[in-house]
Order: sequence, then structure tokens, then C-alpha cells
Amino acid sequence: MTLAFDRNFAAPVGEPIQVSAMITRVLAANPGAFTFRGTGTYIIGRGREVALIDPGPADAAHIEALKRALAGRRLTHILITHTHNDHSPAAAPLKAWSGAKTYGFGPHGSGQDSAIKLEEGGDRDFVPDIRVKDGELIEADGFSFECVFTPGHTSNHMCFALGAEGALFTGDHVMGWSTTVVTPPDGNMAQYMASLRKLIARKDQILWPTHGGPVSSPASFLAAYLAHRLEREAQILSALERGQDTIPKMVAEIYAAVDRSLHPAAARSVEAHLIQLEAEGRVLRRGQHYQLV
Repeated sequence: MTLAFDRNFAAPVGEPIQVSAMITRVLAANPGAFTFRGTGTYIIGRGREVALIDPGPADAAHIEALKRALAGRRLTHILITHTHNDHSPAAAPLKAWSGAKTYGFGPHGSGQDSAIKLEEGGDRDFVPDIRVKDGELIEADGFSFECVFTPGHTSNHMCFALGAEGALFTGDHVMGWSTTVVTPPDGNMAQYMASLRKLIARKDQILWPTHGGPVSSPASFLAAYLAHRLEREAQILSALERGQDTIPKMVAEIYAAVDRSLHPAAARSVEAHLIQLEAEGRVLRRGQHYQLV
């Protein structure tokens, strides 16, 4: 099953672009290897009261662009898919400016033991005003969201479904331009794959990731996304069969065609797969070395 990415995404930075009857997107100027063209913050609603999804980085220009886009409307809800630094930090100044409540699963690493040191890219200052759980409804005048808990990329990752448009805002859980990085300990491959299967069962009509353009054919794309992860798992097991028993050896072989600057991130994804395989009793770890069981 072929995983076809769409990287033909062009949007002006800082300009509100209406992408559907209820959805407007404002792009932040933070392009990068993991953010693609930048963070796409979504404004939702037809009337005077609106919600905002993933306000983005602590970037003054982006925050001012959002304020301009919201002029004449009342921001009532700020929804956070997860707490990486390209998603949640702008919530604080926008909350202070608007009085809107913030909504999310919990603070960064909320699925982990507090003693575990998480990656440096996490926004440890964010704590939602309203903690939401799977299946919970967020309702307001003119819009309604269903919370869809999708841990894996992070332990606190939450998607939000806009039933009025058959749309699901997927944060970094699913993106149309790239696969998602799963970085232990906060990232968990077993949870990630279970969350993918959860979305496959939902039958949403369109996916709106925070980075890049929409996924307009979710069923086939999600099936290919999951198949890609299963293929990567098979590649790891095959590498172990051939005696490639450390993560660096596996990365060098499996990601030979990938830019070497991305190999550190690839190593974390391989580690995430190996943690899952070890938990399933299929792989045994001895120090930095792994073997098949």
C-alpha cells in the first residue's frame, strides 16, 4: 500500500485564509524539518463567537496576525491538540487578550511519571483551564467539537472533531505531508498505532493537520499510514535477523535514503518500535543491543 504525501502546500504567512464554510487558517512563520511550512492555526465558527485550535508558537508576529484575524469577533475557546512548542505557547497571550478558556487533555507529559525528563521541545508552562477526555463534547454558540483522544505522538495528544463539516483536526497525529515522529518516553508507538486504528474506525470526511494541507481521502490515507508503520516494524525485525543489533546500525540501513540530518529523529522512532516489540515479547534488549526472541 503506497503512502502518497502531498507537499504542494502554499499559504501566505500571517494572512487569514478561509478554507471552508466554518474554518479559517492563519499560518505562522516557523517552517522547519518537523513543522513543514509552519504552524497552521485554525479559527472555527460562522458567527461572532469563534474557537481557535493550536494557537502556535510564542511568536509576536503570529500572535498579532491572529488578533487581526479575530477583529470584530469574540474568541471563546482555545483548543490545544498537544503541548509541543510549535502548538501551545501562544495560548497564554491570547487567553490574556481575549479571556477565552483553554481546553486540552492535560499538561506536557501528563501520561508520564513526573520524574521522567521529557524532550526539550515541550511547553511545560501550559496547563489547560478545562481538561477534556475522550468522547467529551465542547459546545458553544455556532460550533461543537467532539474530543478524540489520540496518544502516541505525545501522551496528551487530543484531536477535535467538527461534526458540522465531518472534519477532524489531527494536530501532529496524522499529517498529509509526512509521517509523524514518535519520541519516547512521552511518545509511545503502541499507543500511536492504536490511535491510528481508532481514526480508521471513525470515518471522518476530511482531516485538518496543524502542518500542511488537508487530507481529503482519510480512509485510504490512514490505511496507508498504518501500513507504513507496520512495514517499518517488519524492516526492524528483518534487520535484527541479519545481525543489525543496535539502533545506529538499523537507522543506517533502514533510512539510508533519508537526509542524515533526520537520522537522530529516525533513531527515536526506531527506539519507539523496539520498546513496543520488547513489551510484546518479540524482542529482547541487552544494554544497547537487541535480539529476536
